[in-house]
Amino acid sequence: MRRLFVTCLLLLASPAHAVDVTMAFGEKIPPFCFPETNSGIEIEVISAALAVAGHRLVPRYYPFARVPVAFKSGEVDAAMTDLGEDLRPFGAHYGDPAVFYDNVFITVRARGIDIKRPEDLKGLSVIAFQGADKRYPEWLGPVKLAGNYHEQNDQSIQVRTLNEGRYDVVLSDRSIFRYFTLQLSRDKGFKPQPVQEHAFAVVRPEDYRPVFRSARIRDDFNAGLAQIKKSGRYKAIYDKYLKD
Repeated sequence: MRRLFVTCLLLLASPAHAVDVTMAFGEKIPPFCFPETNSGIEIEVISAALAVAGHRLVPRYYPFARVPVAFKSGEVDAAMTDLGEDLRPFGAHYGDPAVFYDNVFITVRARGIDIKRPEDLKGLSVIAFQGADKRYPEWLGPVKLAGNYHEQNDQSIQVRTLNEGRYDVVLSDRSIFRYFTLQLSRDKGFKPQPVQEHAFAVVRPEDYRPVFRSARIRDDFNAGLAQIKKSGRYKAIYDKYLKD
């Protein structure tokens, strides 16, 4: 009888600890976030990590700059990023990074371009994502001043224009560039040339940490993230979007 009573208590306690977690995400960021289907690498990784403890991710979408604002105002329980602002004074508990954005310079391999220093961009035309010049002024400032710099938020266009030789260099996240290359390759008219990646910035994991209002949910997320990495689920989510 006592064993039955304890078992009932455990069954009752478990669902009580599982909650819906509303989290602020930026608007469409392929392949990391697709609002129309609540899918994408970042959405699915965070969802799977929370689900280990029974929690359910409820994504809310905002213009990227409003993601930390939504957290500070109390509109959401969590946010995918702090956009460089320390949110601890607003009750944030920082989790482990769910994904990494690894920005690199990308060139057509046959061009033989080598980029190791800002000076190596001299005379080259560069296409990048919006706001890249503010993030990397040392590298892109001189290119912009020379009139050789262009920003394009539709990153599929970056892939096309590099392939067509309209620009010498693309600045993009590795995964985003690969995703659009794979998507465009499904079109019969697009044949991607082999490319060369040029690493120029150190990836800082702390720049990509999600924040949670609850320390307990944060701890559950961290434990779940470690578990899905160990089980292979994490890699499977990446492969879903980035493998041929």
